[in-house]
Amino acid sequence: MHRSGATMAWNVFKFCTALRGLGSIMILLVLGVVGVTYYAVVLTSYVPALYSGGLDSLVAMVVLILFHGLLVMLLWSYFSVVFTDPGSVPPNWRPTIDEERGEADPLVGTEFSNVPSDPSQRIRYCRKCNQLKPPRCHHCSVCGRCVLKMDHHCVWVVNCVGALNYKYFLLFLFYTFLETTLVTASLLPHFISFFSDGEIPGTPGSLATTFLAFVLNLAFALSVLGFLIMHISLVSANTTTIEAYEKKTTPKWRYDLGRRKNFEQVFGMDKKYWFIPAYSDEDMRKMPALQGLEYPSKPDFDSQ
Repeated sequence: MHRSGATMAWNVFKFCTALRGLGSIMILLVLGVVGVTYYAVVLTSYVPALYSGGLDSLVAMVVLILFHGLLVMLLWSYFSVVFTDPGSVPPNWRPTIDEERGEADPLVGTEFSNVPSDPSQRIRYCRKCNQLKPPRCHHCSVCGRCVLKMDHHCVWVVNCVGALNYKYFLLFLFYTFLETTLVTASLLPHFISFFSDGEIPGTPGSLATTFLAFVLNLAFALSVLGFLIMHISLVSANTTTIEAYEKKTTPKWRYDLGRRKNFEQVFGMDKKYWFIPAYSDEDMRKMPALQGLEYPSKPDFDSQ
């Protein structure tokens, strides 16, 4: 049994190492899909249609404006997730109070003698990082560190999704769904023409690229829609993917403050910033939850 456990641990380590090695490959893959789509929609299909005149020119203009606007927001959100640290535990962090109970062993030993404790409460501690864990913090085996309000490690963004970049990840899903839906709809007439008896204009290369772009964007639109619906439900309950799995047997969730406040815990209170991957300075000052270290909970939980 011991050997089997050691083998399993080794396999998990190799899997995490492999995920770390996917970094630049996944970014290039995303950019490759964007490049194929851009060639099919802009250069092959709708820029030439601008010179057709009449209604075709108007439709082409609308499609190109929407396509480029959504593409800018998609790439802005994507690279914000990629390059934003999801949130690390500050060095020598100590809790002001024990926010959580019963999720880890109680701290013992002289090295934690200066940490306030309560016999009825427990402080979470990461044995891999050898440090205290703030509430809602989890250890990522791929990144090899604790991440504040960790949701999951995403290979597509080559980064963990946590407190400081979760909003950017949601916007990336949102704009990806809108962009891929637009591309699917705009290339649908071209895709249908592949199965018609008439002659199809274009070179074999451009036709193959259009066909590939349609199939890829349709697949991404359907898959991203599922992820988007799932994360909307998580935001509405003020929970993460990891927490949703952990609290299956918990009837009440201490951080569920109502849909409006739950939404603001992720997107902030300033409506002008809801649809861009950024926060206002005022929200960053007034909302500790956006920093990933402190989270308000239900009054009935605080009083217990």
